[in-house]
Amino acid sequence: MSMRSEPMVRVNKCENKDELFTPEVRAEIDKWIAKYPEGWQQSACMASLMIVQDMNGGHLTRELMDQVADYLDMPAIAVYEVGTFYSMYEHKPVGRHKICLCTNVSCMINGSDGILDHLTNRLGIGFGQVTSDGKFSLKEVECLGACGGAPMMQIGHTYYENLTPELVDQILDGLE
Repeated sequence: MSMRSEPMVRVNKCENKDELFTPEVRAEIDKWIAKYPEGWQQSACMASLMIVQDMNGGHLTRELMDQVADYLDMPAIAVYEVGTFYSMYEHKPVGRHKICLCTNVSCMINGSDGILDHLTNRLGIGFGQVTSDGKFSLKEVECLGACGGAPMMQIGHTYYENLTPELVDQILDGLE
């Protein structure tokens, strides 16, 4: 029987929350905390992870998730559970433009495989990869709730529907 050198459950280590994040990030998180009753700040976990992920160029680290746990006064494992369950959280660097291509049934039936082939040929990357210049990354996603406009993709907060290879080229050419 082996003994672990680290505790299974991380205990919050930050004494001063002003040391966590920038004032701007704390203010954004605090807006979300204010939406919940006092003592229920952990309800702002998902939004806090998104804010911190955006602040970090599009991905989370274990250290950042630990800081979110400290800020929200919750066990780190609970933050890890959220941060690893949902597909909108990234755990490695992504491109400046993260292309999320839906491959679920409606999109597949309407040609998402062809759009994937086009993106792969144009960008030289597959799912889970980043272009060498760091401009684009490609992620396979399940349903984004735009089945009527299939095939579709999301870049940032924008949905692009009824995709064709020509439309994909126009969209990518329009990104800085």
